[in-house]
Amino acid sequence: MNDAFSCYHPIVNFAWFTAVFAFSMLFMHPVMLFIALVCALYYAARLTGGKVLRTSLQYLLPLMLMTAALNPVFNHEGVTILCWLPSGNPLTLEAILYGLAAAAMLVTGIEWVTCFNSVINSEKFVYLFGRMVPALGLLLSMALRFVPLFSTRIKAAAEAQRALRKGVLSGGIIGRIRLGFKVLSSAVTWALENAIETADSMKSRGYGLPKRTAFSIFRFESRDTYALIFILFCSTYILAAAVSGGIVWRYYPSASGALNEPYTISVFFVWLALCAMPLFLSVREERKWKSLMSAI
Repeated sequence: MNDAFSCYHPIVNFAWFTAVFAFSMLFMHPVMLFIALVCALYYAARLTGGKVLRTSLQYLLPLMLMTAALNPVFNHEGVTILCWLPSGNPLTLEAILYGLAAAAMLVTGIEWVTCFNSVINSEKFVYLFGRMVPALGLLLSMALRFVPLFSTRIKAAAEAQRALRKGVLSGGIIGRIRLGFKVLSSAVTWALENAIETADSMKSRGYGLPKRTAFSIFRFESRDTYALIFILFCSTYILAAAVSGGIVWRYYPSASGALNEPYTISVFFVWLALCAMPLFLSVREERKWKSLMSAI
């Protein structure tokens, strides 16, 4: 993973993710949703690779289409009637637009969580929450590591079964189910034992004690100060626009709201700058690195 934003202080990372995730879930303006969706997909592809993103889209796109289709089926509000359903209820344009907006919000939230898991690792979680709420910090740290470690353990158990010529792909359906349960049982047993060992190890080291000191590799530098100020400025600007009605939008009874006013357009640019902040930092770092390499 070549991401300059991940090298910033954990407070900066957490503040940025809190802002973009909260605003993505709070505001239903179509332009705001589109900007957040595009930036989330692009950043996720940059962090996890295009192949991983294509794999995730194989189930995200059907989920998005299903979410967008369900709303017009059960919600018949709106003044723009496109046709009449066999049930006698109208199919409205506003219901379709709201379904698309809800689907875009859902996919955006999932992709932001994917980026969050790639940037905020267990060390950063312990650093952020270890002193305030030690138990929560340890629990979240273990939860973040659980999925990749659990997947690795399942692969190892499956390979062991194949080495014994009892691969889960061999035999009848009943045999495959039994071997699959053996692999799953082994992985679950390992996960429980690992959780107990981790908790005992952290307790024996004095984790969570009031006067316990801890070494940290994170240092709050001047670039972190500038980044945090930028995040706070963008967040304040967007919140002020939301309070003043600068980005108001409604879907019922007719789709309308602020769109082409100068103040609203400025909010769109600020939102774009906030969402694209990690991408801008990575591009700037790559150009700086290429410039230094060419000077050698």
